[in-house]
Amino acid sequence: MVKRYHVIVEGRVQGVGFRSFCILQAQQRGLTGSVRNMSNGMVEIFVQGDEEQVDSFLKKVKEGDRFILVEDMSIKECPVEEKEKRFSYGW
Repeated sequence: MVKRYHVIVEGRVQGVGFRSFCILQAQQRGLTGSVRNMSNGMVEIFVQGDEEQVDSFLKKVKEGDRFILVEDMSIKECPVEEKEKRFSYGW
């Protein structure tokens, strides 16, 4: 089943390659959506795809890497975007 989530991520997530990390993780799982830095230091993600793959993506994003430190994630389900084709940087 296809799901779409709006995610706000807090922590050390700007200036550490977090957006590129998200794009790579999403592409590896065949997901669509976007990721963008927010002016308040947080990062906003829209992610859509197979529920299992989205769950795997969110788990990996929360884990981060040696530079990324996720302190909190707000996750809310939202309507599916039927025409979305890829995962990219948001504007």
